[in-house]
Order: sequence, then C-alpha cells, then structure tokens
Amino acid sequence: MDTNLAITAFSVLGHAGRLSVFRLLMRHAPQGVRPTEIAEVLHLKQNTLSHYLSDLERAGLIRSDRQGRSLFYSVDLARAGQLVTFLVEDCCRGRPDICAQLPAHLMASSQGQETRMFNVLFICTSNSARSIFAEALLNDMGQGRFRAFSAGTTPRGTPHPRAIDLLSRAGFETSDLRSKDLSEFEGADAPQMDFVFTVCDRAASEECPPWPGHPLSAHWGIPDPVKETGSEAEQALAFAVAFDALRRRIGAFVALPMDALDRIALQKSIDEIGRAAQITGETT
Repeated sequence: MDTNLAITAFSVLGHAGRLSVFRLLMRHAPQGVRPTEIAEVLHLKQNTLSHYLSDLERAGLIRSDRQGRSLFYSVDLARAGQLVTFLVEDCCRGRPDICAQLPAHLMASSQGQETRMFNVLFICTSNSARSIFAEALLNDMGQGRFRAFSAGTTPRGTPHPRAIDLLSRAGFETSDLRSKDLSEFEGADAPQMDFVFTVCDRAASEECPPWPGHPLSAHWGIPDPVKETGSEAEQALAFAVAFDALRRRIGAFVALPMDALDRIALQKSIDEIGRAAQITGETT
C-alpha cells in the first residue's frame, strides 16, 4: 500500500466520531448499513454523520451502494486488509520476537482447522427467542461437533413462552434453556468461542470487547418475532418463520467442511450464509 494512502486513512480514523462509524460498519461487514441506523445507534445528527461518511469514503475506507430507494454503507474490506498489512508486513524480518506478540489470526496463513468440538455463541438483544432457537438447533443438528450457547446484550430474564412452546412441540429438550447475559461469556473461565453470530441488528451494532481466541463472526439478522403484535395466529407464524430461517442457516453451517477450510474460506462461507438470506428476502 502506498504510504500516502496509508497516512490519509489513518488520519481519517484518528477522529473519535469517524472511528466509531468505521468500527460499527466493520461489525456488520461485509453487509451494508443504512445511515439512519448508524445515526440511531451512535446517537449522531444526520448532518454530522454525513460528514463522517464522506470523509471515510474519500479515504477509500468505506463505499456506498444504492439498493432501490435505500443507500447502504459498508467497509471496503480490501482497503482495511491493506492497512493491517501495511502495519505488520515487515515485522518478521529478523524479529520473530515481535511476531510472537501479534494475534495468531493476523499472521496465520492457509492453515486448516483440526477436527474437534467447536464452541459457538449466538447473540441477540433479549436472548428470549432467536438466539434461544439457534442454541437449541445447533446443539441438535451439530451431531456432537458443535457446542452452542446463547446470550443477550440486555437479556429478558426468561425465554419467551412461545419460543419454549415451539421448541417443545418440535421435540427439543428445553429444561436447560435460559436467558443469559453476555457478560457470562466474557470472563476468564468462560468457554473460548470459535464462532460468534449476531442474530439481530441491534446486537450486531453494539460494541463488545474482543473475544479471547479471536473467533470468526458473522451477522445473521432475523426479524424479532416478539415484536409481532397481531392475532394469535400471526404471532405464532412470526415465531415459526424465525425458527425455520435459523434452521436453514444452521443446516448450511454444519454442512461446511470445517476440516478442509482455512479461516479466510470459513469467514467467507459464514458471511454468505447470512447474505443469502437477504437475497431471498428472508430478512429486512
């Protein structure tokens, strides 16, 4: 990467507001986010956000894409990768002691994953329906290769009765399912995650501390069935639709050849699972 381009990019990111926008977009990457959603999450005025987005786009860090009447902003992942490479590409020339201090995932090449148990965490806001569904589904469909957990950024306290009823009628064991706070999985004694998935847009936008071990992550947004306020039948249908959407995604996830894919290929695959749902109109 050209030094002047790197200086420009780092200069743009050296502002708290622009950096917060970039980090939010990175949490959604490779998917885009509407400006109204960015402003709401970061509590920014629209004109202030417009300046930040314009600066980031001129620096080549983000790009915009119009879909119908909506404009979406997303991180230019190639440019972001070039910035990281610019910082660390020369570190190992005679100084392996420096490289030893870098996270392994930055320096790893195409190393395959060993056959083992994978820990997977599903996050949503209240941990009452969508992430509960995902936890139950993966523990059932994972055939002993995956151990699933779920948590909420502001947990409801108990799983939603409709979610538990649907799972029970589908033959799932529900006695161990509970609504958990995300902090339960951030301590030193918590299981180290291999994958972290957000299943609601709000949870995807919230900033969380780095996960130990640098798990792969993706956003699989699902409309919240709890927000359905129609008839009993309409509410039941909303829960069934969310359950079925997650069942299809998790089915695709467990079918991935984990032993044969490196981290880059795995990341692309789990991103595609979430992106395919958008293309088919499964999420909004």
